[in-house]
Parts: sequence; structure tokens; C-alpha cells
Amino acid sequence: MKFSSILGPIWLDADETSLTQVSYSEIPETAEANQAILLQAKDEIIGYLAGERIDFSVPIKFLSGTPFQQAAWRELQTIPYGETRSYQEQATNIDRPKAVRAIGQANRNNPLAIIVPCHRVLGKNGQLTGYSGSGEKGLAIKAQLLKIEKSRES
Repeated sequence: MKFSSILGPIWLDADETSLTQVSYSEIPETAEANQAILLQAKDEIIGYLAGERIDFSVPIKFLSGTPFQQAAWRELQTIPYGETRSYQEQATNIDRPKAVRAIGQANRNNPLAIIVPCHRVLGKNGQLTGYSGSGEKGLAIKAQLLKIEKSRES
């Protein structure tokens, strides 16, 4: 499913029971995609982007990723709305304190952007670093997501 958002187009995919992908670039929708789950994810993301929602209830599933990547993605889910962590803190929290670069790569490959909030992870001294494969567009999206969360907190 593709829909328009304040961030630009967003693509979603699901299996029979869970949301499996959120992407800023085109992805195919699987034939088994549960349309009710896709619509729920779309509505929840739109509500989040409008500052009306702080968490997500759509069921999710990681269909890809190594055990390390999946641990990194699960750790992302523990970062509260409006808060940030460093890559070092994320690595330490999964008992891999020397794996800071690997954490960055895992976050880059997060299949459930926005819902699994890799945008809440910052570089040293709070610097804005890569998002969604990096580049200026990715950094702009990351900044916008953080701004949405900070403005709702105020």
C-alpha cells in the first residue's frame, strides 16, 4: 500500500497477521498482505505525523534481519516518545558496547521505520546522523520526526 504523507510517499507491506515493512521508497505489496492491518498502520502513521498519536498498536513482525539486528530493533522500541538515545547507549543496552557501528547499520536496515523508532537514535553529543539510508532527504525526515515529537511534548 502506498499513501501520501507530510514526509512524502510511504509504502507499507504486511503478511496475514502483522505489518512487516514501512518504507520511504517503493516496495512491492505481497499478495497475502492483510488489508485491515495496512489500513490500521496507515491511519496510525498519519495520526502520529499529525501529532495526535504517540504510540502504535498495529501488530508488527520482523521477517528479516540477523539476531543482532533484531535485538537492535527491539531495543529501539524501548525508547520513549520524545526521548533520544545515542548509538553507544543502544549498543550498551543490548550488551554489545563495542558494536556501535553495527548498531548504525542495523538501524539503517530497520524494516519498520517510524513505528520502530530508529529516528530517536543520535550520534555523539546529540548530533543528527543518518536515517533511512542517510543522505540529505533521510536527515530531513529524521529531523521532522524528532520535531513532531518535541512539539507535542511542549
